[in-house]
Amino acid sequence: MAEIVGAYFTSHVPAIGGAIHRGAQEEPYWKPFFDGFPKVREWLAEVKPDVAVCFSNDHGLNFFLDKMPTFAVGAAEQYANADEGWGLPIYKTMQGHAPLSWHIIEQMVEDEFDPVTCQDMLVDHALSIPFELAWPGAEEWPVRVVPIGINTVQHPLPSAKRCLALGRSVHCALQSWQGAERIVIIGTGGLSHQLDGERAGFMNRDYDMFCLDNLTSDPDALTRDSIHEIVRLAGTQGVEVLNWIAARGALGPAAREIHRNYHIPISNTAAATLLLEAA
Repeated sequence: MAEIVGAYFTSHVPAIGGAIHRGAQEEPYWKPFFDGFPKVREWLAEVKPDVAVCFSNDHGLNFFLDKMPTFAVGAAEQYANADEGWGLPIYKTMQGHAPLSWHIIEQMVEDEFDPVTCQDMLVDHALSIPFELAWPGAEEWPVRVVPIGINTVQHPLPSAKRCLALGRSVHCALQSWQGAERIVIIGTGGLSHQLDGERAGFMNRDYDMFCLDNLTSDPDALTRDSIHEIVRLAGTQGVEVLNWIAARGALGPAAREIHRNYHIPISNTAAATLLLEAA
């Protein structure tokens, strides 16, 4: 039987990739953020996952405002990274796990979700940067991936309650998967930030702490706010917390926090990292 070894959550700000590319990890602006990752790497080296089920949002490589699915699941054998115009290097291609993807998709449909299935999909900084943070300098990524995309861009957005339910559907699929893989759940994005409009630069430490404090033991607490209230509390791009909420659902009903890091700001973003194990 497959085993869920835990969950890794982190921000995916493009500027992080720039800092890695420049070797700026020890600069005062960046060091408090990068100091949060030795524990992540130690933990991953210890649990040795084979597969990563990843919840993130697309930034225009696959979908744009004219065609924006609420939920999309990659069902490909590999996922190439592409140039997004940030001046970042092209990261390594990720190897997929198509049979597991289809198993998850079938469970989602049985649970009355209607995901877009993508047998051809690109990955952007939402995955490539968290992977580079977790496995720096790797010649190839040590896990196969199942990418699950959530719309955090074009309204109407899915509710936090719906995203948690989506994650729990994925958990059911992983529990019934007959393979022997060790699976890590990854959620990326956020936390609070707004990049445009009158509130550009907005961050909310209090809301971020609420999310970090409750995600482990009471993820349903994060679903009590409407999506519009989450936008107010977290910023227009801070709704990427939906990815974290879905990933928490996929981990399972009980969890134990083993590490967290929080640093503000990075490129107008409150950046956070969290490690959870199933309890």
